[in-house]
Amino acid sequence: MLLKALVDVLDVEHQQISSNVEFHSIITDSRRAVKGGLFFAISGFKQDGNSFIEDAIERGVVAVVSEEPVGKFFPIDFIQVHNVRQALAKVSKLFYGSPDESLNVTGVTGTNGKTTVSLLAQYLMGGSQSVGLLGTIRYDIGNRTLPSHRTTPESVDCFSLFSQMKMANCKDVVMEVSSHGIDQHRVDYIHFNTAVFLNLSRDHMDYHESIDAYFEVKKKLFTGALGFLVERAFVNIDCPYGKKLYSEIPEGVKKYSFGMSDSADFWASAVRVQSTGLEFMLNHPEGQCLIRSNLLGRHNVLNLLASLSTSYMNGVPMDFLRARVLSFPGVTGRLERIIAGQDFNVIVDYAHTHDAIQHACEMIHEITKGKKIIVFGCGGERDRGKRPLMLAAAIQGADLVIATSDNPRNEPLDTIFEDMRKGIAESDLEEKVTFIKDRRNAIAEAFHHARSGDCVLIAGKGHEMYQELEGRMIPFDDRKIARELIENRYFKPNNQE
Repeated sequence: MLLKALVDVLDVEHQQISSNVEFHSIITDSRRAVKGGLFFAISGFKQDGNSFIEDAIERGVVAVVSEEPVGKFFPIDFIQVHNVRQALAKVSKLFYGSPDESLNVTGVTGTNGKTTVSLLAQYLMGGSQSVGLLGTIRYDIGNRTLPSHRTTPESVDCFSLFSQMKMANCKDVVMEVSSHGIDQHRVDYIHFNTAVFLNLSRDHMDYHESIDAYFEVKKKLFTGALGFLVERAFVNIDCPYGKKLYSEIPEGVKKYSFGMSDSADFWASAVRVQSTGLEFMLNHPEGQCLIRSNLLGRHNVLNLLASLSTSYMNGVPMDFLRARVLSFPGVTGRLERIIAGQDFNVIVDYAHTHDAIQHACEMIHEITKGKKIIVFGCGGERDRGKRPLMLAAAIQGADLVIATSDNPRNEPLDTIFEDMRKGIAESDLEEKVTFIKDRRNAIAEAFHHARSGDCVLIAGKGHEMYQELEGRMIPFDDRKIARELIENRYFKPNNQE
C-alpha cells in the first residue's frame, strides 16, 4: 500500500513522504519490525513506542507514524498525527480491505458477563466454525482457534482477524468490547451491526476517573462516537446505567431492552434456580416459551436473556434457540464445578468485582444446605478502592472467607490485605476472615474446613492459568490446583502464610 494514500484519510500535522514508498505490514512492536513495515510509535502506560523508533528503523521499516515531531533530518519517511491510535485503527481498516463490513459484528460490553454472553451468543448463532469470536478466553477465526492475549485486541489485530474470518467463510462475529479497548481506540471504525450492554459497576477505577467516566466510555459503543452508528442495541434496563443508556441511544438505532420486569422487550418470569441449572419463561415480542439451561446462578438469567434476544433478532428461530441453549457446555472458569471424588461442592469462578462476588455467593447460597466458604484475592497495581468492597461482599455472602493472593504483580501482599481489611465493618466479623498469602495453601485451608454438603467457591481467576508475580508469569490454574489437592486429600506444605 502506498504511504501517500494515507495523507488524505489521516489527521496529519506534519509529513515527510516520498512519492513511491510502499508499506507491506503494520507494526506496533519494534521487536517484530520487518522490512517494508510501517511502524506506529504508540505511547503506552509502561513504555513509549517513540523510544524504539531507531530499533524499528534498524529492522527495516520504511516509515513511522507518531504523535511526536521527529526532526528535520529524520532518515526515513514519517507522518505526524494528532492521535496515533486513531490513525492505527483507520490505516488497519484500509490495509485489510474493511473486512468488518462484510461481517455481521456483535459487540458485547459490560462490567460482568461479557465472556459468558459472547460464547453463548456464538454457540446459539452457529458455533465456532461459522461464527468468529474475539474474547477473554480465545479468538475463533472459523477454521482455527488462537489463544487470547487480551479481551479486546489492538485495532490492527482486530482487522487482521476479521480478514481471516472472512476468508474462512464466517458470516457473523461476536466480540467482547472492554472499556480499555474503547478508550484506547482499539475498536474505532469497526462496523458493529449490534451492540449489547450488560451492566456497569465499580471496576477499573485505577484507569477511569469515576464510575460516571467509566459509563461515558462504554456509551461510545452505542452513540456512533467510534466511527459507525450501530444498527441494533440490546440493553439491560435492570441496571441503572443501562436504563440511562437506553434513554440516550440516538435515533435511527433499533433498540431492545431485556430484564426481569414486564417493561422490557425480552423478560424472564417464573424463574427457577436449581443445583443443576436454570429454568424460566422467556417473554418476547412474539410470544413466550420455556427456557432450560445448565448454567448455574440467578445472574445467568440476564446473560441468557442477552444472548437469546441478540441471536433471535439476528434471525435465529426461537424454537432452534430453545433446543440449542440446553446443550451449551458452559464457559471455562465461570461457575465451573470441580468433581474429583470429594463429598462437598467446589466451584471455580472468575468473579473479580464486588458485585460478581455477590452474585456468585447468592448462587452457592441457593444450592448449598451446608457451610459456604469463599477463597479470593484482589489484584495488585489495580483499583485499590474495590478491595474493601470485595471483602465486604464475601463476608456478607459466605460463612467463612479466606483472603489470599490474586495476581499481586509488583505490589506487596501486605498492602493489598491492608486495603481489603477496610471492608470489615464490625469487629466480630473478623472471625469469619483468614488471610493466607500463598493461594495454594489458601485453597487447601478451605478444603480442610469443608464437610459434606458444604460448598467452596474459588473466585477471581477462573480460566486463567498463571499468576503475575514480580514481573513473572507463574503457572497457576485454580481448577488444576483444586483437583490435585483433593486427590492428595488437601495436602498443604505448611500451616504458615
